[in-house]
Amino acid sequence: MANVADTKLYDILGVPPGASDNELKKAYRKLAKEYHPDKNPNAGDKFKEISFAYEVLSNPEKRELYDRYGEQGLREGSGGSGGMDDIFSHIFGGGLFSFMGNQSRSRNGRRRGEDMMHPLKVSLEDLYNGKTTKLQLSKNVLCSSCNGQGGKSGAVQKCAACRGRGVRIMIRQLAPGMVQQMQSVCSDCNGEGEVINEKDRCKKCEGKKVIKEVKILEVHVDKGMKHGQRITFTGEADQAPGVEPGDIVLLLQEKEHEMFQRDGNDLHMTHKIGLVESLCGFQFTFKHLDGRQIVVKYPPGKVIEPGCVRVVRGEGMPQYRNPFEKGDLYIKFDVQFPENNWISPEKLTELEDLLPARPEVPNIITDAEEVDLQEFDTTRGSGGGQRREAYNDSSDDESGHHGPGVQCAHQ
Repeated sequence: MANVADTKLYDILGVPPGASDNELKKAYRKLAKEYHPDKNPNAGDKFKEISFAYEVLSNPEKRELYDRYGEQGLREGSGGSGGMDDIFSHIFGGGLFSFMGNQSRSRNGRRRGEDMMHPLKVSLEDLYNGKTTKLQLSKNVLCSSCNGQGGKSGAVQKCAACRGRGVRIMIRQLAPGMVQQMQSVCSDCNGEGEVINEKDRCKKCEGKKVIKEVKILEVHVDKGMKHGQRITFTGEADQAPGVEPGDIVLLLQEKEHEMFQRDGNDLHMTHKIGLVESLCGFQFTFKHLDGRQIVVKYPPGKVIEPGCVRVVRGEGMPQYRNPFEKGDLYIKFDVQFPENNWISPEKLTELEDLLPARPEVPNIITDAEEVDLQEFDTTRGSGGGQRREAYNDSSDDESGHHGPGVQCAHQ
């Protein structure tokens, strides 16, 4: 077998250049199953590459051309046959380079430009109430002076040096049966694939065919929209000759709110109350996202435990495209206890008489050991950790290294 000029298609299938037909078929089936658009919608380009590689390598004539002369051999044919490119385009829809490109095609067969993605920061109030805003952006539009041609009618010619590809591909024979493929940007057209006489260039766009234009879009943020949701303006992206414009896509990014957290169509908030409120009932107000003052009441006799959650039905976020239906509002209560020694011993005794009775103290056996319950400083860690540090400090002293000292607590 002749030395292979290019292994790109073999690498796509993950097989060696000398792979048999069965090996090619097995590799293709495995990759096609993994990257098929029905199973993996984001892998369209990868699936095209796999299909193209298999179609070339499973055809003995095309495989021989590719093995001997690489991609250029497929396009031009061995010896530079002029009709090979047309046949290739007919079979594979535009040749190797366009087949493997990132440009998608629209339904009418035209090439489609890339979409333009822009983030749009919105507050929780915007998503609750809805909002209309204006967005200013700059994009390319076809030059009106030359109708996107770059110059006078007939002034634009396909570059003869690169035949409109924008690159020159040269094949150099290193030895019998061994060639090297080299590719470089065409110097005659600077990679554009076209040439225009300087005197015939459009004065407005300077032969670029497009000019910059400021576009103002009116953006409607509907009630109930969510973080990460997209607003699409079809066909409003950059224009280019012979290309269908892509879309402008706005990606909503919800800003953090100081009071509420959103979970789907529900809202969550935390409210602090005192011990007397948790035991004897309470009333408080807060300002909702639409500016309403909401009064929350809780009757006496119903106890609020620290960390418990209560719900207010129908005061969450409006549903997208059904704003009269709303989620719920969940309120978590943080009960603040009084400071130490906040009441005199006499009053404390009276309070204890009002509270539920203590549980009975179990009988204490004679050899029981009494200990004191002390406050715990979380910044210093547990007592066991302090004892270990003390041991470590002792060993450090013996070795000549001094770390932070640990003092014994005096009782």
